[in-house]
Amino acid sequence: MKSLSYLLLIAAAAILFTSATLAQDARPPLSEEAIRQTDAAIPAKAPATPRSPRKLLIYDGNVGYGGHGSIAYANHAFTRMGEKTGAFATVVSRDPEVFRRESLAQFDAVCLNNTVGNLFTDRELRRSLLEFVLAGGGLLGIHGTTVAFTDFPNGAKETWPEFARMIGGRGAAHLAQDEHAFIKLDSPNHPLNRPFGGKGFEHTSEFFRVHDPYSRDRVHVLMSIDTAKTKLPAKGTNPGLERDDDDYALAWTRNYGRGRVVYCTIGHSPGDFMNPTILEFYLGAIQFIMGDLDGTTTPSNRLTPAVVAREKLGWRFGVTAWGLHTFTLFETIDKTRELGLSYIDGLSFQKVSKDLPKDFDANLSDDELEQIRMRMDTAGVRVPSCFYATIPGDEAGCRKVFEFARKMGIETLISEPPPESLDVIERFCNEYKVNLAIHNHGRDQSPLYWRPEGVLEVCKGRSKRIGACPDTGYWVRSGIDPIEGIRKLGDRLITIQPHDLHERSPEGHDVPWGTGKSNFEAMLREIHRLGLKPTVIGLEYSYHFDDNMAEMAECVKFMDGVKIGE
Repeated sequence: MKSLSYLLLIAAAAILFTSATLAQDARPPLSEEAIRQTDAAIPAKAPATPRSPRKLLIYDGNVGYGGHGSIAYANHAFTRMGEKTGAFATVVSRDPEVFRRESLAQFDAVCLNNTVGNLFTDRELRRSLLEFVLAGGGLLGIHGTTVAFTDFPNGAKETWPEFARMIGGRGAAHLAQDEHAFIKLDSPNHPLNRPFGGKGFEHTSEFFRVHDPYSRDRVHVLMSIDTAKTKLPAKGTNPGLERDDDDYALAWTRNYGRGRVVYCTIGHSPGDFMNPTILEFYLGAIQFIMGDLDGTTTPSNRLTPAVVAREKLGWRFGVTAWGLHTFTLFETIDKTRELGLSYIDGLSFQKVSKDLPKDFDANLSDDELEQIRMRMDTAGVRVPSCFYATIPGDEAGCRKVFEFARKMGIETLISEPPPESLDVIERFCNEYKVNLAIHNHGRDQSPLYWRPEGVLEVCKGRSKRIGACPDTGYWVRSGIDPIEGIRKLGDRLITIQPHDLHERSPEGHDVPWGTGKSNFEAMLREIHRLGLKPTVIGLEYSYHFDDNMAEMAECVKFMDGVKIGE
């Protein structure tokens, strides 16, 4: 195999068209033979049944680069694949205006098909794509997408750092465009890898070696170059292409906010989209980002046996920020990472940081929210739920809070709104697809919501997006058995903040899970027996707030050792 010097697909790229973005009708049509071969490779059946009618946007624009010859093949294959299997309908576009918020609203996912260069600079369009993913839309990147939104002719200079984080890696360095590689499955049991039968495989194509912000602390690697089997140039002969860790990931999954992201570098060659196995992989990837096919997105370095066991139950375990409310949000992020956890129950009145002494709420600017998202991503932490002290009952105020949830990828807002606000809040829950979990304190603070019956009463006849976030510590102090409370709530339990107390009395205080009087493990077993999947099982250790990390670590150790559903 001939070794080529370090490339970023600039002037010496393998396929040179015009450097201008091509007009939509300028793509050369596929030949009848190419259509025949591509159609013959399309899978007959989708791996999952769509949960609703699905729609995929394929965007194939290039700026400063003429475009890969495989683009038209992927467009055709994906369009026909959706039609043949009934898994989705497809729209192909090269018009940046398709990324307007009102336009994106019609789609379940976006495929960036070999998109190279600074596709568009309009901040509103960029924010729309970003928030589409944060709010739960899917994103698939093929091959050249690792240099999308870069100034490609000038060394692929970065123009949108958060997109780089969202897609999971940067760069387009490669050896020959017909490099032959042995590929290992880093996650052989992942549903997206089913087409490969649990075994590595050989493939010939142009394989990118990506660099920062790629990290196994941030993405779940599906496959990579098997360096033990693949003939590679001698170390030091391709500076800039080589990685010190020899980690050449080719495909991965991740979450960005609520959205699922898949990237795969296989897609340089037209033949990639005439390969039945590769097309089957991409069909699964599309269904995965649309939410029809389940599978982990947990970063590879964070996927411990305990996390795997919880994911089989559909559970996420994280830190509830109230237990660390004397610290800033950034400190809470660091402490969550220190505990080995990946999720935070946010807190709307917690200060963001010493340098940004503002509350973590809807009054933060877009730039400030970006700063928070980037800090979370660096730590491999997400905020699926957030306690929001006051959700306004008026239209404008309520929308502002739900926009905040959208921009932070929050699935569930936790609050104690007055019943008269629920009509407005419910409308926004349905519009934004964000839950409201009604929280409880004790009898005095929560005269309506302190017991399960009160929450159920206000939920009658309402959307299933309205439910409960029981704080079981307050239940125990109020004489409510948490297991009975969970049974009463049933599927109205949306998320939960469980506690173990040293005694069942109004004076009970938190102790490490499994060491108190709350019958803690039985409570977890009841959640499983009922088939409940809380947004987050929140570790809120509400005792010795300034120095409780040792006790929280004991709770994590207990949770890691619980064997349920095995």
